[in-house]
Amino acid sequence: MRKILLTAFLSLAILSCSKKENSDNIDDLISAKNPTALQTKKAALQADIAKIDEALASLNVKKDEALVSVMTVKDTIFNHYLDIQGNVDTKENVLVQPEMPGTLTSLTVRAGQRVGKGQILGRVDDGGMSQQVASIETQYQLAKTTFERQKNLWNQKIGSEIQYLQAQTQMISLQKQVAQAKAQLAKTLIRAPFSGTIDEVFVERGEVVSASPQGLMRIVNLSQMYVSTTVPETYIGKLKVGTIVDVYLTSLGKTYKGKVRQVGNYINPNNRSFGIEVSIPNPDNLLRPNQVAKLKIIDYTNPKAISVPTNVVQEDGEGNKFVFTVINSNGKSGTAKKVLVKVGKSSGNVTEIVSGLNADDIIVTEGVNAISEGMKLNF
Repeated sequence: MRKILLTAFLSLAILSCSKKENSDNIDDLISAKNPTALQTKKAALQADIAKIDEALASLNVKKDEALVSVMTVKDTIFNHYLDIQGNVDTKENVLVQPEMPGTLTSLTVRAGQRVGKGQILGRVDDGGMSQQVASIETQYQLAKTTFERQKNLWNQKIGSEIQYLQAQTQMISLQKQVAQAKAQLAKTLIRAPFSGTIDEVFVERGEVVSASPQGLMRIVNLSQMYVSTTVPETYIGKLKVGTIVDVYLTSLGKTYKGKVRQVGNYINPNNRSFGIEVSIPNPDNLLRPNQVAKLKIIDYTNPKAISVPTNVVQEDGEGNKFVFTVINSNGKSGTAKKVLVKVGKSSGNVTEIVSGLNADDIIVTEGVNAISEGMKLNF
């Protein structure tokens, strides 16, 4: 529609000029060297141009102007992140195994139950071992009494030294047998290796059990979780124990603040990387082993940097990076100026500007592809 109106106005102007061409031909007027006639002709043409400009203004058509969005750059902290993926894990996630095979005579826990370290979870039939322990203890008590009496006699210089030594040896031997038998008997008890939650129970009371890949039950402690991953060897000098890490759990949509607790001392020759562990809190008890986590580790920081949106940085035909700034600004409009810049690192959608811009400079953020240097900008 605008093109049609413009064409109509231009046609009218041309037609008006054509009607006067015979009498007021510009070349004839110039040849006649008549200043008055030339001034009159100029005034007529200027009036026509003014009408065309007025028509264009009514159509909101502006020459060499653009509507843009701008922002004022400031000194900010710029952080560059290493983005890697890892898996959530815990050291306290084990399958409980019986130390001795036999019939499971008791099972005192169920899935979902909280247990403490050392708590009895079940018992395996001891096969008469408790009676053997009782018999050995009786023998030990007799040997102990015999030794004490022999010792009293020996202190009174009664009896031989060999009798005293034999009684002592017999007592010590039976004492060790008692301790060994009790240790074997204790293996019939199934105890919790640490405090945690019984996640699954795979057996029933009365089953014959032994050590197996399945185990008797799984016990998990979710209070000390961490993320394990590998990092390229180029970052070996940038990661230290205590480095703060943002840990994003995709399954939860949450970000946790973690801390590097271990840095590997071995470079894997196959992929030129080393392992790290990042401890993470679990206040809501939502973390689970084998969850996928995305780590953002700060490997570069500039505490006083000029940073701009990455999309505003452009490149000319000579490979120079540049941005458009606004000069002569009155708060609502200004003039575009092309400024060459040197860029540093980029993180996400933000790029560090090493040189070319200063704090409080106004840059164009939207509409950069439709402007050129010297163009009037409205914002």
